[in-house]
Order: sequence, then C-alpha cells, then structure tokens
Amino acid sequence: MGATDRLDRHQPLVLGLFRIVIGLLFTSEGAATLFGVLDRDATPAGDWPFWYAGVIELVCGALVLLGVLTRAAAFLSSGAMAFAYFTEHQPDGLFPLQNGGLSPALFCWGFLLLVFFGPGSLSLSGAFRRDAAPGSRG
Repeated sequence: MGATDRLDRHQPLVLGLFRIVIGLLFTSEGAATLFGVLDRDATPAGDWPFWYAGVIELVCGALVLLGVLTRAAAFLSSGAMAFAYFTEHQPDGLFPLQNGGLSPALFCWGFLLLVFFGPGSLSLSGAFRRDAAPGSRG
C-alpha cells in the first residue's frame, strides 16, 4: 500500500474535520457580528449588508459545523462571501492581500469545496442516514 493509498483512505475524515473547522470559524464570525462577542461590536439589527451577513454566517456556519444540509448551507455561504469580497473589498484593490479580503476569499473557496465534496465523515446527516439505512455511505 503506497502513501497515496493511505492518504486517500483518510479523505472522508479530513474533509469532515475541515468542515467542522470552517463551520466553527464562520459561526464565530456571525456570533461576533450579531452579538458583539469576541472583541467586536454588535452590528445593529437590519443594518445592510452586515447584519444579514451575520445571520447567514451564524445559521449556515452552524449547519456546516454540524453537517446538516451542508451543501445548501455551504452554497449560500460561498455566495455571501463572494458578494462580500466583490462589494466590500475588491474596490480597494484586486488581490486579497491588497484589499483586506483574505478571509472572505478563503471562506468562499472553502465553502465551494464543500458544495462539491459534501460533508465528509463526522456529520449529523451522515449519522442519521446510516441509522436509517444500514450499510449506506454517509
């Protein structure tokens, strides 16, 4: 068994860990925006676009973190981060290091990866699916 085979065998677990970390980070962004935690001031309710972005970050981040409706939540999150990048950051320069948009760019592409690859292992939806249909892959 080669090194590639050993790495391939662990892909579902590593993808699941990636999903958990990106979901936790996104959820913390939403919590900071909406509730003023983690050394950030709360955004006033209804303040466009920041409060709405905070709601998306909190709700979709939690869904991704738990592995529930992962692809849909990741799709919405990726789109929200693309919107944030092009409306809030890109006018200040093309590249993320120039315009302060590194986080939205990384979140956008990380969530897009989850749209196509799914939740990986360690997801609640996968646990429920395995319980409902023994032998099915989650």
